[in-house]
Order: sequence, then structure tokens, then C-alpha cells
Amino acid sequence: MSKKIYLFATSKSKHAINVKSLDVRLLKPDIDFSKYNYLIITSKQTVKALEQYDKKDFIDTPALCVSVKTANEYEEFGGKILAIGDGYGDNLIKNIKEYPKETKWLYLRAELIASDFVQKSRDDGYMIDEKIIYVSECSKEILDIRVTDDSTLIFTSPSSIECFLKNNSIHPDAKVIVIGKTTANYLPQGTEYIVSQNTSIESCVELALDIK
Repeated sequence: MSKKIYLFATSKSKHAINVKSLDVRLLKPDIDFSKYNYLIITSKQTVKALEQYDKKDFIDTPALCVSVKTANEYEEFGGKILAIGDGYGDNLIKNIKEYPKETKWLYLRAELIASDFVQKSRDDGYMIDEKIIYVSECSKEILDIRVTDDSTLIFTSPSSIECFLKNNSIHPDAKVIVIGKTTANYLPQGTEYIVSQNTSIESCVELALDIK
């Protein structure tokens, strides 16, 4: 019998038991978009939060997006893309360093973030402001879920691991797949895991299907 595949994410796959990891609460702080040359966007929730604002105030400001998927979300929304990262927040530093230090960046972010690329960039003399435009909270689904010991577990963010572990533990017989190295850092010490080749849910699911 095939192992059950659990996907802890905000997106779904037909090949997995989908467990929404987070509930997202949007915020709307005052933002003067005219002060900035470029935006930094690292999630589709950011794009969703931007829908609350007058589009004409920011839509012509190009965005540095963390991944192809995030860039596609912003482009579909009508935004302009400055550059696309490799899927890892930490590596956005190299994209930022391609521009003059006088460049004014605005990072639109969640309340809690895993990467410290902003502080590292500031330490190097780059000008980056931050605005918190959404808050992620553990969903009831992930808090209530119980999984079989030999399941395949797919974690797509540090918070998906943190929320899962509030009421669950990872059994040694489970197969664990993570979307990236940053997410892997949040696993309990000693947990065996596999990092997907690409930082996408599709890549994680394909890997899970291969190792079932």
C-alpha cells in the first residue's frame, strides 16, 4: 500500500493530502511608494496584500521577486519584474548588490521571516526599508492533523514545521521532504530529510511520488 503524502502548504496538489499550514491576516500600513526605486517581494501573500492599495501608486515600480512562481504572481497582477532570485531569501543579497547603494528598496514582508538578508544588506551599506503587510498564524487544520507514522511529509516553509510540531512529532519511519535549506534548518535535530531539487511545491510532490 502506498504511503500517504501530506503537503503542509498554502497551495494544493491532487497527489497529496493537503493541509493548509497558515491562516494569513492582511495588514494595510500607510506606505509612500513614491519614495522607492524598487520593491522586494518574497511571497504570493504580499501580492494579495497589495490588492488593498491603489494600484497606480506602485504598479510601475519594478519588483525583485524571490522566485519564478512569485514573479509570475506579481506579473499576473500587472506588476513589473526587476529581477528574479533563485528561490532562497538569503540569496537575494547578490541581486541587491547588482544595483548602486543609493538605490532605495522597499521590502514588503510578513511579520515573521526566516531570512536576514535585509540586515546583511544594510550592514553592507544598502538602503532597504521594510513594511509588514501580513501576519501568518498556524491554521486549525495543521494544529488538528494527525498523521500515520510512515507517511511522507512535505514542509514548504519554516512556519509549516513549527506549526506541525506544536501538536505532532516526526516519526523516524516518516519520509521528510523540505522545499529548501532554510526550511530544513527548522527540523528537529537528527531528522533525516531530502531537499527538493527546485524550490517549488511541484518539485516536492514529484520527489514524494518517486520515493513512495
